[in-house]
Amino acid sequence: MRVSKVAAVSCLAAVLSAPLYADPVSDFYEGRELRLLIGYSAGGGYDTYARVLARHLGKHIPGNPTVVPQNMPGAASLRLANYLYNAAPRDGSVIGTVARGMAMEPLLSARGTQFDATEFSWIGSLNHEVSVCVSWHTSDVRTMQDLQTRQLIVGGIGSAAGPDVFPVVMNNLLDTNIRLITGYPGGNDILLAMERGEVDGRCGWSWSTVLSTRPEWITDGKLNLLVQMALEKHPDLADVPLVTEFADSEDELVALELIFARQVMGRPYLAPPGIPADRHAALRRAFDAAARDPEFVAEAQRLQLELNPVSGEEIDALITRTYNASENAVRLATEALRITGRANGAP
Repeated sequence: MRVSKVAAVSCLAAVLSAPLYADPVSDFYEGRELRLLIGYSAGGGYDTYARVLARHLGKHIPGNPTVVPQNMPGAASLRLANYLYNAAPRDGSVIGTVARGMAMEPLLSARGTQFDATEFSWIGSLNHEVSVCVSWHTSDVRTMQDLQTRQLIVGGIGSAAGPDVFPVVMNNLLDTNIRLITGYPGGNDILLAMERGEVDGRCGWSWSTVLSTRPEWITDGKLNLLVQMALEKHPDLADVPLVTEFADSEDELVALELIFARQVMGRPYLAPPGIPADRHAALRRAFDAAARDPEFVAEAQRLQLELNPVSGEEIDALITRTYNASENAVRLATEALRITGRANGAP
């Protein structure tokens, strides 16, 4: 009887000292590195946002992994998107950030895409983005109307990037005269080219990045703000016209709306397809929590990074709507994105 009581007490002590429940997500991430891959070179907007997020995301993930940012530039983040879909581990140990238009590439372009955007494990976006088309202060192109009579030479990165997509769309749909010089490694390289006089401007530059990386160019009058690439105006830019204001028909307007829907996911984060559902959910919750974290918000504000978070669920809904667009709307948008001699500003 005495032995039985001792055994019972020992068993009770063991039960009380053990965890009340196991957390498989925490068990997976504890002591692990979570790689955050960045589809662009260092110094640009995507890189800056991702590195700030990396410093705060881990504390909101069960198990508190160390988040390690790594650059994987190539073809305006197409290289990274293909890697995440086809080669990256599908266990939640790797996430990435790619061009805001990357999700639409298989639908509207398909050049080099090796993924189905609807199958990615979308996590969220740090911003609902507004981009601008700008010219350097020495250019004689100072308004959107000037773009229809004078040539503007702009820098680009690759087929999926805003600085490449937006000039093509404007030339094809709105009869602008933009000549695109593409192949720069990242957005920061385009800005250096503007300063050197290699190009006259950039069409497809996030306003949030303008404020965070070159605010003095605004205060010093170094830029002409020509047009906003978005579906809604930014509060800072009430006097700068929206690209949709220049549509000549309802069909053109629908095509522009389909193309610029990507701006809703201005700084998107995603994981490979098929990661465990509990880890995907944990990454989404951690992302949402990090975006509200006072320390993260304070650091972002110090760096003048604009925050307007979008949830993973909202991104899923946006992609579903986009991929369910009518055949005619897709055709118009696809034709607007087609790269031709005229689209590149040739006579």
